[in-house]
Amino acid sequence: MANSPEQSSEKTLFVSNRPGLGILYKTIAIGMFTVMSGIVKEVSQTIPTGEVVFFRSFAALPIILIWLVLRGELSQGLKTKNLDLHMWRGLVGSTAMGFNFVGLALLTLPEATALSYVTPIFTLILSAVILGERIRLIRISAVGVGLLGVLIMLSPQLSSTETMQDTALIGSLCMLAAAAARGFVQIHLRKMAQIEATAAIVFYFSLTASILSLLTLPFGWVVPPLHTLFLLVSTGIIGGIAQILVTSSYRYAPASLLAPYDYTSMIFALFIGYVWFDEWPTLVILAGAGLVILANVVVILRERRLGLSRGKAKRLLDPKGG
Repeated sequence: MANSPEQSSEKTLFVSNRPGLGILYKTIAIGMFTVMSGIVKEVSQTIPTGEVVFFRSFAALPIILIWLVLRGELSQGLKTKNLDLHMWRGLVGSTAMGFNFVGLALLTLPEATALSYVTPIFTLILSAVILGERIRLIRISAVGVGLLGVLIMLSPQLSSTETMQDTALIGSLCMLAAAAARGFVQIHLRKMAQIEATAAIVFYFSLTASILSLLTLPFGWVVPPLHTLFLLVSTGIIGGIAQILVTSSYRYAPASLLAPYDYTSMIFALFIGYVWFDEWPTLVILAGAGLVILANVVVILRERRLGLSRGKAKRLLDPKGG
């Protein structure tokens, strides 16, 4: 039987069939993004969210520019066919990043990481609502299981009247808002990836996010001490390198193979949360996260069987940003 166009398009996304290298790049990138999240959680205790978004985006620009020069894609990275698409991507992506950073400040790192796994569920729902994609029983069931996992993770906050739980509920809602916004970004990237180069999408997101975050300047930016400034700049450097590794990983392996490795972030989050913040997730969080991960794996396997390629859009989505 001949391959479908979607299956053929996935095969053309990677230039060398070296899955081990692709998996290595993806896993290192996920680890770096989790370290970056830990830094964001640390600095967000004293630095306004808009300021953190600025440093995360602006400090990544030199890394991205160097990457484009080394790959000989600088002119391609600065060339765009539709600037409006980049502006919308930047607006929604920056919003997602802002909600994500607020959630990181209010939740434990494992909790925030677990809730971020809802993004593929939202993407699937939005694909049906906005794009009219048909979702049959298996994927509908996966969405139901994923949403049940979310309710389990939120149950302690929803059933308690304690102030601490109210703060955690706000953080959880911010993480869900970030996941929903990233779902919109994922759909938007599918359209962008058809007409815009990968280099341009990566570059202009960091640029527009940097500019848009400056709009929060009147709302209480502070002059950070030297140690905090170093941490702020490191979020951009680490995030920029991690984004390059994610993008590079898809040159060596298809998205359907690499997708499950997103969940290694929970291993990194458990370790960093315990060592750095003395945090440990509750059984409720682990149970809810397990259901969400199970739902996502079912969706991944189903889409792989159906030949639905998400590779080019997937590699452009920052797991910890927009």
